[in-house]
Amino acid sequence: MIKWLGAVVGFFLRGLSGAVLGFFAGSIIDSFFGSNKGNARSIFEDYTRPNVTAADFELNLLSLCSIVIKADGQVSRSEMDYVRQYFVSTYGKDKANAIFRSFNEINKKGQISAQSVCTFLAQRTRYEVRLQLLHFLFGIAQADGSISNPEIQKIREIAGYLRVSLNEFESIKAMFVKSANNSYKILDVEKSATDAEVKKAYREMAKKYHPDRVNTQDEAIKKGAEEKFKQVQAAYETIQKERGLN
Repeated sequence: MIKWLGAVVGFFLRGLSGAVLGFFAGSIIDSFFGSNKGNARSIFEDYTRPNVTAADFELNLLSLCSIVIKADGQVSRSEMDYVRQYFVSTYGKDKANAIFRSFNEINKKGQISAQSVCTFLAQRTRYEVRLQLLHFLFGIAQADGSISNPEIQKIREIAGYLRVSLNEFESIKAMFVKSANNSYKILDVEKSATDAEVKKAYREMAKKYHPDRVNTQDEAIKKGAEEKFKQVQAAYETIQKERGLN
């Protein structure tokens, strides 16, 4: 379609911002000259659809990867390898190589707007998917053995743009940045919480982070959901042992 041609041309001319503008302009042309004029959709309907295509999602996911990798002022080879290995195990070698070529091109471009990327995703993805995005980004930041404060701050900024609550952000952060009362932080409850409150928090977390609730075709995010769900279970089991809960 013309909108995709416009996106490709725009990307090579002006990077990510050019791709977005090219896609937008191409969508307008499509709406006027598409073969199915009788059922042409408004571009505003297209931009407010509840889901995002796999191609759009991958482009924006790679943009967020690039932002996090550059957050501490240096490009870590181990973090880039993490992205490559993750995508190879998820999509297979051929598709992963194609995705990573796009990743390298994005990495070479100028400043990418985290706010623009996140606004796009926030309008088109379910809340559960956005939570798994943050989980994936923390995994990248941790790939070199530690998560720096600039990386934490950048992911926190991204969480805000994705309309993820601060409590949810802290819960995911606790899965990667260990501290006192870590299991309680994962479940988003105080250590002073009653047994009933702990059980309720676990039920809510287990329901919220269950992989079945992550409505996306992206296998990387699905795997992240499974991992996060396991960590919620592990946190609850730790508290169970501490308190002798059944």
